[in-house]
Amino acid sequence: MLTSELMSKIRRIEIRTRRLVNDSFAGDYHSVFKGRGMAFDEVRPYSPGDEIRTIDWNVTARTGEAYVKQFTEERELTVMLVVDMSGSGDFGSVNRFKRELAAELTAVLAFAATTNNDKVGLLIFTDQVELYIPPRKGRRHVLRLIRELLAFQPQNRGTDIKLALDTVNQMLQRRGIIFLVSDFLDDPARYRQALSMTNRHHDIIAVDLSDPLESDIANVGLLTLEDAETGALIWVDTSDKRWQAAFKQRSQQLAAEKHQAFIRASVDRIAVGTDQDYINPLTGFFQQRARRVRH
Repeated sequence: MLTSELMSKIRRIEIRTRRLVNDSFAGDYHSVFKGRGMAFDEVRPYSPGDEIRTIDWNVTARTGEAYVKQFTEERELTVMLVVDMSGSGDFGSVNRFKRELAAELTAVLAFAATTNNDKVGLLIFTDQVELYIPPRKGRRHVLRLIRELLAFQPQNRGTDIKLALDTVNQMLQRRGIIFLVSDFLDDPARYRQALSMTNRHHDIIAVDLSDPLESDIANVGLLTLEDAETGALIWVDTSDKRWQAAFKQRSQQLAAEKHQAFIRASVDRIAVGTDQDYINPLTGFFQQRARRVRH
């Protein structure tokens, strides 16, 4: 059900993200994600400076005047937003929950795609595939995706990235662009191979969400921690230096294994925290990609 609060939130996200797309990201997106090739469009009279190779000799011979062929980019790409809605997304210690950050980030990417006349689809997953919306074009379709991301209530709370990737590979028959939006609180050994296989057939980008409290808990004495995906509760003494050292070691190990999985699969990563604006990470990603395209 669309409440007035939800409609207001959708509207705020649309205004902010469309402005960002129009001002910054639409052109970057177009230059980084190329179409499938060039298709013949029409012929026009030759002008000084035109490439000789583009002359249409058949039309030129028939009319007695030089004509050149014009081509347009076969643009229509398919973008899949694969979004983790597991229980850990309902966490955020600073500005917002990771789930809200995921919704706004994917809105930017969806509007950038539809502004460039590409199709956008959505797959929401936990430890099951919870929702699949096939790729389509247009503003109304993008608003539907944002609404689903903000209002969706998952049935499960676990995480299975491999299942999500396997499902997308079955759904997309042609090469597409996949934005995998997750906090990646899953064992990298479980999804490493699926990540590599997916990137052979598609262009996959990992959008890695995090919260500062997941890697650094201050000394506040006794604290109750809840596992967002299992509901398990534990008491910890944050003043215990051994516990602090073990906690940091676990978080650093997971980060290292995750980073290694991305490198081995040749997958680009956009790291965004709940305590920061996502504009700089997105801009950095597009700039890095643009440099690679040029070289």
